[in-house]
Amino acid sequence: MNAIKHFIRDEDGITAIEYALMAAAIAAAITAGLAILGPKLTASLTYISGLIKSS
Repeated sequence: MNAIKHFIRDEDGITAIEYALMAAAIAAAITAGLAILGPKLTASLTYISGLIKSS
């Protein structure tokens, strides 16, 4: 019974879960940003590449 009480009061695992959730949220934000900005970035780089080739 004491082991269960100690396990419930132990908060070390909570910190690891919080870090995992933050990492997942950051990864989702990066993925969404790339999905939205990807075509615009590709168009911009293609335009710049065309300018360099014509120089």
